[in-house]
Amino acid sequence: MRSDVLIVDDEPAIRRLLMGALDRSGLTHMEAATAGEALRLASAQPAPLVTLLDLGLPDRDGLEIVSQLAKLGLAVIVLTARDATEEKVAALDLGADDFVTKPFDSEELLARVRSALRRKSGLTGDPHRREFAGGSIDRGTHSVTLNGHNVDLTPREFNLLWALADSPGRVVTHECLLVTVWGAAHRHDLDYLRVAVRALRRKMEANPSQPRLLINEPGIGYRVAVD
Repeated sequence: MRSDVLIVDDEPAIRRLLMGALDRSGLTHMEAATAGEALRLASAQPAPLVTLLDLGLPDRDGLEIVSQLAKLGLAVIVLTARDATEEKVAALDLGADDFVTKPFDSEELLARVRSALRRKSGLTGDPHRREFAGGSIDRGTHSVTLNGHNVDLTPREFNLLWALADSPGRVVTHECLLVTVWGAAHRHDLDYLRVAVRALRRKMEANPSQPRLLINEPGIGYRVAVD
């Protein structure tokens, strides 16, 4: 039987906390205390869908196995007590889907796990359509709906929203968004991105000054909400 989540943390107390939260949500789980054990379980058939991965493991740095877990088909949510923006960006660049900083709120973590499970389960099979909180974007018809209403976007705003919605609930780094929407020559032009996000928020947020749909991860990137 496939487990929903693989917990990888060398601290028994953290594993118990995570298992308790997952149990309350009806999510099945496996646990590992080392990178080696995590890779063994992740390689099993059937493998779990999502990994909650601590970076401070006794046998290897967690960053060293992010790409291996991602290549095995698991969504990787990094759990870290490290505040360095560079390490969070590195984890995302290596293939992590998301990150949560310790100490964490259990409900927020569960929401991110559910988001990752929806992505892995492939709730929408249409390659031209993506869904997010309250709405959808369709590349086939070049249309956006939000709360039952059509939203008129410029071509660049549309491409930016697609780049975010293509990884729903997942942080997309500044550089990735800039390269995808503006091209490699503008990979460091952060002001371009900020202006475009402000324009999107004016059209899509009930209160653009307190965004709930297009969410900023300071110094790292943006995510589109899915709950």
